[in-house]
Amino acid sequence: MQAISSPHNFHSLLRPSGPRLPRVTVRSVYRPDPVHFPNGVGPSRADWQSSCAILSSKVFSVDQSSSDKSNAAAVNGHKSPIDLNLVPIDKNNKLQPPSTTPPQKPLTITDLSPAPMHGSELRVAYQGVPGAYSEAAAGKAYPNCQAIPCDQFEVAFQAVELWIADRAVLPVENSLGGSIHRNYDLLLRHRLHIVGEVQLPVHHCLLALPGVRKEYLTRVISHPQALSQCEHTLTKLGLNVTREAVDDTAGAAEYIATNNLRDTAAIASARAAELYGLQVLADGIQDDSGNVTRFVMLAREPIIPRTDRPFKTSIVFAHDKGTSVLFKVLSAFAFRNINLTKIESRPHRGQPIRLVDDANVGTAKHFEYMYYVDFEASMAEVRAQNALAEVQEFTSFLRVLGSYPMDMTPWCPSTGD
Repeated sequence: MQAISSPHNFHSLLRPSGPRLPRVTVRSVYRPDPVHFPNGVGPSRADWQSSCAILSSKVFSVDQSSSDKSNAAAVNGHKSPIDLNLVPIDKNNKLQPPSTTPPQKPLTITDLSPAPMHGSELRVAYQGVPGAYSEAAAGKAYPNCQAIPCDQFEVAFQAVELWIADRAVLPVENSLGGSIHRNYDLLLRHRLHIVGEVQLPVHHCLLALPGVRKEYLTRVISHPQALSQCEHTLTKLGLNVTREAVDDTAGAAEYIATNNLRDTAAIASARAAELYGLQVLADGIQDDSGNVTRFVMLAREPIIPRTDRPFKTSIVFAHDKGTSVLFKVLSAFAFRNINLTKIESRPHRGQPIRLVDDANVGTAKHFEYMYYVDFEASMAEVRAQNALAEVQEFTSFLRVLGSYPMDMTPWCPSTGD
């Protein structure tokens, strides 16, 4: 074996024989003086370093000449046309001449900021088309938001889960029509959290194409609950019409305008009439002026419960086997002076029927239910925590859907009745 004569020769063996790769460097753009970025990166060094860490994790190549220009950095889950290649320098620590490629789009604070905060430019999903009452509820819950219409309730849930929307505003109950059972089932199926509620007075109008008179109508279309909420008023108007149900109120107005139906009217809002060019034949046709729909606001993450304002908490549970279980669960709230505002039962889809064998009388079949309960207390309160700890002893399943501020805005009955 040939001996290595000197350290110089030893280093020459370790040195690669190919062309030398250019060295690269990362130039810090951190400024020592505090800078405030609204709705984005914080003023501290830690905030800026966190943002730089996000960017540096997306660098796919350090060699500008061999990088793929089609790759785009993904910041906050969104594709961004920002070139994050590092700047090569020569061995004299000097920048190389700029390339002939056109300059990339400059990095803006929106590329680094997380999801928008409450209100401005928040993407809010709702079920229906523009002009629906759900759109009005979304605007009341989040003023100046970007409303995203969805054709189904489940699509609104999925829009939030897939980061297409930041929030969803969906109805859960109406003062006349009762609960919207579909959304209660979806609350259990999906892992979104209730972060707020909003109550919206419902003001129905009878809409038709311009020039159409009420006596020419043969059909009225709308959402099933809207039809039931205006049943008596339609009879008082002397309309001999058939009632047909559609998916939503504003969709009924859109359908009439699109198909130029002159023998059909829709029950919808006055805003729907403006959007689709319809005239209002009758205003405020709901049977009861106290017609209010309660909506819940859904998000991917829960909010931190507080005690400085009225809070409401929503839970769902399945009771365990035994006697008087539901009474024991409700007693946990009564003993602590916690007011229940709602209790709703839905079939237990995983186990809809429970069989109980008795040697004397045979086999008994009991329906199994999931119970949804709303109570006026914050999860930050000790009494609420103790109540749920006791409830958990009598239930086979317990989940907190959300602890959120109550809607305390003043409400007045519809003025068009």
